[in-house]
Amino acid sequence: MSKTFRAWRLDELLLFPPSVQDFVPEGHLSRFVVSLVRESLELKAIYAAYRGEKGQPPYDPAMMVALLLYSYAVGLYSSRRIARACAERTDFIMTVALDAPDFRTISEFRRRHLTALSELFVQVLRLAERAGLVKLGHVALDGTKIKANASKHKAMSYARMSEREKELEAEVARWLEAAEAADLEEDRAFGKDKRGDELPDWVSDKQKRLAKLREAKAALEAEAKAAAEAKAEAAAEAESKRTAAGRKKPGKKAKPPSGDPDGKAQRNFTDPESRILKTKDGFIQGYNAQAAVDSHAQIIVAQELTPSQSDQDQLIALLDAVATNLGRRPEEASADAGYGSEANLAALEERGIAGYVAVARAKRAAEAKRTINGPLTRAMQRKLKRAGRRSRYRLRKQVVEPVFGQIKQARGFRQFLLRGLEKVKAEWAMICTAHNILKLAKATA
Repeated sequence: MSKTFRAWRLDELLLFPPSVQDFVPEGHLSRFVVSLVRESLELKAIYAAYRGEKGQPPYDPAMMVALLLYSYAVGLYSSRRIARACAERTDFIMTVALDAPDFRTISEFRRRHLTALSELFVQVLRLAERAGLVKLGHVALDGTKIKANASKHKAMSYARMSEREKELEAEVARWLEAAEAADLEEDRAFGKDKRGDELPDWVSDKQKRLAKLREAKAALEAEAKAAAEAKAEAAAEAESKRTAAGRKKPGKKAKPPSGDPDGKAQRNFTDPESRILKTKDGFIQGYNAQAAVDSHAQIIVAQELTPSQSDQDQLIALLDAVATNLGRRPEEASADAGYGSEANLAALEERGIAGYVAVARAKRAAEAKRTINGPLTRAMQRKLKRAGRRSRYRLRKQVVEPVFGQIKQARGFRQFLLRGLEKVKAEWAMICTAHNILKLAKATA
């Protein structure tokens, strides 16, 4: 061959560079995350958990935090995938400085310090504010439905639970009778060292299933009872106010709320705190993840998570969280029709925030056609219509919706790994922290 090629030296021995940071180029995201954790984040709460512990020295918590934050920033969430990257990818090898933890160590660290890790959101947010990335001129709010770590097929309605409970009781009773009648035969089959009256595994499984059903039923009944009591209290309070004002409600007296669960009320056996939620692509078993995003650099300035389908209760909670996180409120806030209500519009006025909230679902917020009753809602409709296409409401789509696209599409986060509301809240906080770190890294590059 006349052509000369570069040598392919598979067997040549090489020396490692003098610093593991030389494994990746200058300005690489992994270098930024490592510097951020080592120089700017306060990790006292995590370090305090190791005081007085005996046994082998644990991995440095700062290294583990850097590993998790970098993993979330590049779209790796599973502890097994993170551990594999620590053995295969130079950016991860640099982050752990050639001392890779196994997947159980990563998983246990995240589980043990979940609350402290979620609290890093505020620290990173304040760093972004100091870097000039947060102005709070306009904040856009929205929610997105994310799948829980549970199948919607593992949910069962209260009516079906009642039916299945009776079926299982009868089935277990039949098998217990059959097991008792077969004692002598089992003695011969299992040998004389056993009693011969052990129940088969399938009987035990049905008993466990029955116990789980009863537990789920009891939880639904408790929720229904609490809701009925709250409704009765609200009705009694409203009635006493009318009586004091000398007014009487017309018509027949309403029946007291029932303490029995609705037959269609559902509960999931894998993650009981998740709910069946409607999305544009159908129904999922999941949670409603909320974010308030600053329009200047798409920094998430507040985040929340709820199992509820509705966004309505989250508007004021998010705006108050912005004030808690940064010590001041935004000047303007925009949100879609899911957040629209008289109470929310009144709360915006009380807080001195200029609101741009759609009053009903429509292609254009100002063109919504439905009966509007409240004075504040009518005023909001006129405000949006008067501004037309120049309305500040138009910022909502270009501010908050791209953030969810970056999280779900670019970084592939479409399902929570953890189960239970508190754990999933912390996981969502970590996702939002990673998003802000990426924005901070890009701005300071």
